[in-house]
Amino acid sequence: MRHYFGKMRGCGRSQCAADPLEAAWSFIGAICGIGLVAWLCEHLASPSDGAILIGSFGASAVLAYGAPAGPLSQPRNLVGGHVLSALVGVATWQALGGTPWLAAAVAVGTAIALMHMTGTLHPPGGATALIAVTGSPAIHDLGYGYVVAPVGAGAFIILGVALVINNIPKHRRYPQHWW
Repeated sequence: MRHYFGKMRGCGRSQCAADPLEAAWSFIGAICGIGLVAWLCEHLASPSDGAILIGSFGASAVLAYGAPAGPLSQPRNLVGGHVLSALVGVATWQALGGTPWLAAAVAVGTAIALMHMTGTLHPPGGATALIAVTGSPAIHDLGYGYVVAPVGAGAFIILGVALVINNIPKHRRYPQHWW
C-alpha cells in the first residue's frame, strides 16, 4: 500500500513555468482559431442547426496553440482524434441512445481505445464523442454529418491556424511531424 500511495506524491516540481512570449502566441492562436470557427458557425450554420460550436475545440486550442510541440497536438492527432471520436460518438448514440448513461460511457471509452490503436490520441476527442451522445437534438439530427461539420471542418480550421500562427515566431515550429 505504501508503494501504491507513494506514487501519488509526484516526482518533483512542475516544469510549467510562465513564459509571457509563449502566453502571447497561445493567446493570438486561440483568438484566431476559435474566432474563425465561431464566426463560420455563426454565419454559415442555419438557425435550425442550433449551436454547433463544440466545446472540445476549446481544449484542442489549448493543445494546438498552447503546447504545439506536444505529441497530442500534432496534425494526425488533432484531426484524426476528433474525426474518429465523432464517428464513434454518432454510432454509439444511434445504437445505445435509448440508454444515455451507457451510450456516454461506451462512446468515450471506445473513442479512447480506438485513438490509442490508431495513433491519433487527442484528449479533446473524448469530449467530441461525448458531445455526439449528450448534445442537443440539433446535434443528434446531424447524424454522421456531425463528423463533417462541425467536427472535421472545425478541426481543419484549428489546424490551419496552428500552421500559420505557430510558425511566425522563430522559437516555434509546427508541426513536429505530420504522420
